[in-house]
Formats: sequence, C-alpha cells, structure tokens
Amino acid sequence: MSAFTPPGPEERLQAIGPTDRVLDPLRRALEPRADFAPLPRPGPNDWLANHPESGQSFADFLRSGMKRPDRQHHKLYLQPLGEFAAGASPSLAQLRAFASAFFTLEVDVLAALDIAGSGVSTRMNPHTHNRQLLTTDILALLRTRVPHDAYAILGITMEDLYPDPSWNFVFGQASLHEGVGVYSFARYDPRFNDPQARASGTLLLQRGCKVLAHEMTHMFGVQHCIYFHCLMNGSNHLAESDARPMHLCPVDLRKLQESIGFDVVERYRRLLQFYLSAGFTEEASWLSRRLDFITRESR
Repeated sequence: MSAFTPPGPEERLQAIGPTDRVLDPLRRALEPRADFAPLPRPGPNDWLANHPESGQSFADFLRSGMKRPDRQHHKLYLQPLGEFAAGASPSLAQLRAFASAFFTLEVDVLAALDIAGSGVSTRMNPHTHNRQLLTTDILALLRTRVPHDAYAILGITMEDLYPDPSWNFVFGQASLHEGVGVYSFARYDPRFNDPQARASGTLLLQRGCKVLAHEMTHMFGVQHCIYFHCLMNGSNHLAESDARPMHLCPVDLRKLQESIGFDVVERYRRLLQFYLSAGFTEEASWLSRRLDFITRESR
C-alpha cells in the first residue's frame, strides 16, 4: 500500500488559507462543509500510490508567481487536431460552451488542423496498432500559432499521443509558462480497447469536459490536489478519472478565482445551466445545493 496519508481536517483548512477578510459570497464558497469529500487513501494502482505529491496550498500558489490573464492575453483557444466526428467524439461546440462557463473567459475553437500536412510525426503503436502523434512536435507547432490575445492554447485530438519513441503513450503534455498544451481524448472512448463497445454521447462529453477542465486549470498554475476529492486529483487509470468530480475543491477554487477574478455565484449559475442542458444530473444537483448555501444569507 502507498505511504500517502490523506490530510486531516486542520491541514485541509490550512491549505485553503485564512478567509476572515474574504467577502461573501466567496467566503461562503470556500467553506468545505459536507459538499466536499476528503480524498480517500489511494489503492495500489491509484495515482498517489505511484506518484507521491506534497500538495499545493493556496499560499504555495501565490508564491509560484504564475502569470494571470490580462487585457492583452485573456482568451482561451482550443485547437482541434484531426477529425472530431459527430457521435464518435465530444462536441466541439459543447466543449467550448463548457470551457467558457468553467473559466468565465472567452473561448474560441480554431479551425481543425490536418495532421497529414502539419509536420507532426506519427507512428503505429506496437501494442494497440493505433496511430499516435508526437506531443513535442505538436507543442512546437502550437507555439507558432498562438493568437496575439491568447492566455493559453490547448490542442485537443481523438488520436493517441506519445512523447518519445521509448514511451508507450501519454495522455497529454503542456508547457505551462508558454501557455501551450495538448491532450488526447482517445483513451477515454470505450471503443479504444474494444471496437464493439458503445458509449453514450453524454459519457463522451462528460469525460471530455472533465479532461479539458483539468488540463486547462493546470495552465493557470494549479497543481494536482491532495486535499479533497476534486477535479484536480491526479489519475492513473480510467476508473480513477471517472471517479473525480467535475468541481474544484475550495483550495483550487480559490486559486482559480484569484487568477481570473470571477464572480463565484455567476460562474456556478452558468455551469449549472450547462450541466442541465447537457444532462449532467449529478453535478447539476451538487451545484444547486452549493448555490443554495452560498446565496442563502444574501436573500
């Protein structure tokens, strides 16, 4: 078993930091209460059993000096790489709508790049026999295509990735200080390992939104979370990824709010509207409860 021991209540509160000078409704949004479950002890195949992490408190985040969106660099861009076929991949329009609500920033989806003419190296994986794209080539390509008003640009693809010939695969790779990254949805599709499998559009979209939010939140300088059951928990396998909630815990919500400066109530209301329209019933129910608590005193 892993030597990792989940932080206790006092350590979790210390990671959030003092909130006595934080004004409502943000102060209430940072109260953990029962809406945020503590992180359970990892199983032998889980992320923290194999990747020891010390955690990043809110104070640690402030000391990191990560860049923030500003007047010049304030938009997020999604760069599709290859085809996103309807019914076989998450909807780009819905990914854009979700990202806009989650980060409260303007999000644009760029025209898809044809891999064949992009100069990106490819190979056939010897185990899966699926084509893979080389992440370092993709990052180099994205660096030449960063729009002038971009805070970050994230390449997204339905094809598998590899970072080096010696690796079997990688889910994604990013250069945080340059604001470029790439991530694959390929292995989140049940048909990746079983061509006969079927996945609902809701499941593909939910997994796609979760991966997108996790990876893009990293690009705001937020590291993996060890304090609560949180969107920013690391994951070593699909079951662990699926078990993560779609919401940020108080520690990471405070980091993202500090970076972007959003109205927490307006953000939650936009996300709730999206979740209801997308059929994400469990997360919509959680957000409804949370909004009720946050806004209760202001009514």
